[in-house]
Amino acid sequence: MKRITDKMEWLLELGGTKRDIVFLVISGVALLASMFHLLPLPFDAAWVAIILCGVPIMMEAFIGLVTEFDIKADVLVSIALLASVVIGEDFAAGEVAFIMQIGGLLEELTVAKARAGIEKLVHLTPQTARVISDAGEEIIAAELVVKDALLRVLPGETIPVDGVIVKGETSVNQAVLTGESLPVDKGVGDEVSSGTVNQFGAFEMRATRVGEDSSIQRMIRLVQSADAGKAKIVGIADRWATWIVVAALSAAALTWLVTGEIIRAVTILVVFCPCALVLATPTAIMAGIGNATRHGFLVREGDALERLAKVNRIAFDKTGTLTFGQPCVTAIKSYSEACPEKELYAYAAAAEQYSEHPLGKAIVTCYKKEEGNVLQQAEGFCLLAGQGVTATVAGKVLCIGNERLLQANEATIPEKAREDADRYIREGSTVIYVAEEKQFLGFLVLSDTMRGDSAGMIQKLQAQGVVPMLLTGDHDAAAMHIARQAGISAVHADCLPEDKLNWISTYQKRGESIAMIGDGINDAPALKMADVGIAMGGVGSDIAVDAADIALVDDEIKELPHLMALSKKMMRTIHLNLTFSLTLNFIAVALAITGILNPVVGALVHNAGSVLVILNSFFVLNYKSHLN
Repeated sequence: MKRITDKMEWLLELGGTKRDIVFLVISGVALLASMFHLLPLPFDAAWVAIILCGVPIMMEAFIGLVTEFDIKADVLVSIALLASVVIGEDFAAGEVAFIMQIGGLLEELTVAKARAGIEKLVHLTPQTARVISDAGEEIIAAELVVKDALLRVLPGETIPVDGVIVKGETSVNQAVLTGESLPVDKGVGDEVSSGTVNQFGAFEMRATRVGEDSSIQRMIRLVQSADAGKAKIVGIADRWATWIVVAALSAAALTWLVTGEIIRAVTILVVFCPCALVLATPTAIMAGIGNATRHGFLVREGDALERLAKVNRIAFDKTGTLTFGQPCVTAIKSYSEACPEKELYAYAAAAEQYSEHPLGKAIVTCYKKEEGNVLQQAEGFCLLAGQGVTATVAGKVLCIGNERLLQANEATIPEKAREDADRYIREGSTVIYVAEEKQFLGFLVLSDTMRGDSAGMIQKLQAQGVVPMLLTGDHDAAAMHIARQAGISAVHADCLPEDKLNWISTYQKRGESIAMIGDGINDAPALKMADVGIAMGGVGSDIAVDAADIALVDDEIKELPHLMALSKKMMRTIHLNLTFSLTLNFIAVALAITGILNPVVGALVHNAGSVLVILNSFFVLNYKSHLN
């Protein structure tokens, strides 16, 4: 007895989905036992299925009717169950309940899980601030900072509130707000935003927007309010439930009145139960999700593929999505015959090897990646905040940095070099100049590089009638440069998170269905607002992934055209399933009215229809797009 009690307690402790699976397995075994009379029980084994699968359906139908007068498919199922039990057709009752619960379980498995992006975004909110007063420096809670307070921010710290730099120079990582791949140098008079990271150099700032007015708090409110009201999957059976119930009851009542045979009326109720109809949508969706998983997509929202099939425009973030999101040395230009490009690169990397500046680190990293490159020794290293570095390499005193550093050392940039550098700057790249004392040697170009498969992916999307669009926080020059390479004509640059949100909303108001694909925290509001949000799961932030409906786990964006084609294939399958299910229902009802079907045979016909629906959905699982 204790063992049975322990088993019952174990079942009660199981989570809802696990418990449903256990009940379905037990019910399936019981129905087989009932069909083939396998167990010598004092009652029909089908009663196990009626209790485990049927009772929850009837309770939900009763609660819905009483509390909200909500008529769903489970109302008709409950009527059919009760009618079958009354006339002694226990197997028919158990079989219908079993099939309906399978459909319910599949729908549960496709329902979205609670997203935790907001909580993670809140964790990014700076907790403390260094306030400077007459009494000295004091660390206080960030929310206690008042407007016009004087603050100090050290390297590596998150800026606590919005403000203006009043002393010092630094480099700030603004990816959290703008998504820019390159850090931005800041000096006296420049604005800085809360939530961004001070990467280099201590500075003092005057607070301008604090508390709920700060940038990071506005970001949180954007994500919280950007619920686009995406329609969840509502099964066709539930959508038409009222009409199905009225039609079934009317047909059953008329048949009973005309023929005087209650078994025909009960058979009508049984065959009218939308078993295959209930399975039509979730089985295809589950197969679509399985296919998407094989191609590197994690579908986090059950109806995401359904919404994706209607999308006619996709907005791309630039950094980390179409591009790799990391600054790399993309060009080296020498203007001295005594210092060829390879040597110029070696000098710059050697001089920057002790630098903490992100661009200096990028030069060293890129140099070391090339086979055979070994850093030379550097002596007399000196870091000049906001300008660059100086160091002695191979007996040469080098100046490596921006134009201000060269001017300070009286090194003149030739007109030809200036023109070449300006061309790269217009494309959104960063130029690092190199001089030996007063002699100009050349420059290095750092930029974010486009993924090799981006252009091909865009072409395949366009072939499907989808319009690509670039929605980025980067400057217009950088955005247009990447857009030209990728083949995108619609570009919106210099976008803050609220700007991306507004653009998404603008296109939606025009009646367009839009998807957004991005990777950064700054993309989270837009990902949530879009009809479908797709996050780069490999390089993307957890917050972006949590705000999205679909995550691209391995960042292989070349698979995006397949995902679009898959969503359309899935919807075609759902429509075919629905057409078949409705046709089967009408034929079965006609046979039930004429007395050809009895409740048990009617239930088996429905079972066969459900199996065919599942088999048809299975083809979605192995679907391969011709675009791959």
